Amino acid sequence: MLVIAFQNALLAFFTAYNFCLKQAKQISSTLMLCCMLALPTMVYSEPLNITLAAEDGWPPFADEFGRGISHHLIEQAFKEVDVVVSTIVVPYTRALVMTDRGSVNGVFNVTKEQSTVKRFVFGQEPLFTVKASFFFAKEHPANVNDKWHLPIGSVVGIIDGYEYGDEFIQLIEKRQLRITKVNSQRQLINLLLVGRIDTAIMFDMVADVYIEQMGVAKDINAEFNNHTSEIFVAFSKQDPRAKQWSTLLDKGLQILKQQGHYQQLLVPLD
Repeated sequence: MLVIAFQNALLAFFTAYNFCLKQAKQISSTLMLCCMLALPTMVYSEPLNITLAAEDGWPPFADEFGRGISHHLIEQAFKEVDVVVSTIVVPYTRALVMTDRGSVNGVFNVTKEQSTVKRFVFGQEPLFTVKASFFFAKEHPANVNDKWHLPIGSVVGIIDGYEYGDEFIQLIEKRQLRITKVNSQRQLINLLLVGRIDTAIMFDMVADVYIEQMGVAKDINAEFNNHTSEIFVAFSKQDPRAKQWSTLLDKGLQILKQQGHYQQLLVPLD
C-alpha cells in the first residue's frame, strides 16, 4: 500500500510540474508574441528628426524669419512620412558650407546642376521650378533678344554662391562677360539703378518681391530668360542617412501631389 501511495504521489507531482511548465511556456510565448506585435508600433510612433539649413534672403520661398513657400512645403512633405524638420536660417553660402561639412543634414533651396550634384545628394522630386531672367534698368534697356547676344564685355551682377545653370560658364566665356558678385538682391538692384552693372540675373519671383519693397517697379524690367531651375533640398554627403532623407522627401512630395495639396502649398504666404 505504501508503495502504491508513493507512486501516486510521484505521478501527481510530475503531472502538476508538467502542467506548470506548459503553462509557463504558453505565457512566455504569449508575452513574446505581444512584444513582437507591439514593436513596429513602438518604432514608427517615434518620428525621425532632421535639421536643414535655410537661406535668409530668398522670399517668397525663404526669408530671414524662417518663413516662406519652401519652409512650409518641406515641413508638410516630411510630415507625411513622420519626419520632424528643424531649420537654421543663415546666408546661402554659409548654408552650403554647413551641409558640405555635415553640420546639418541638408540645405534648401539648391539648383540641381553639374556643380551641385558633385557636392550633395539629391532626390528625384524637385520642390518646384523657377525661372531666372536678365534684368535691365529702363534707362538702359537691352538691345538684344537673348543672352547669347549680350554685348561683348557686358558687366553682369549675380549673387555670390548662387547657381545659374550649366550654360553659365560657357556664356561668360563666349560673351567675355565681366561678373560682379554681391551678397543680396537689394545690392543687385541698386547697382543696376545707378549704372554700375549693365544687367543682373535674378529669379523672377524673388526679384518681384524686392522690386516691390523698394518701389522701383517702374525702373527695372526683366528682358529675357537666363535659365529655369529645378529647386531641391540638397543633402550632405557626410550624412550616412542622406539617401534615406532624399527618398523620404520624394515620397512625402508624391503624397502631397496625390492628395491635391501640393499646388496649394506653392501659393506665397502673407
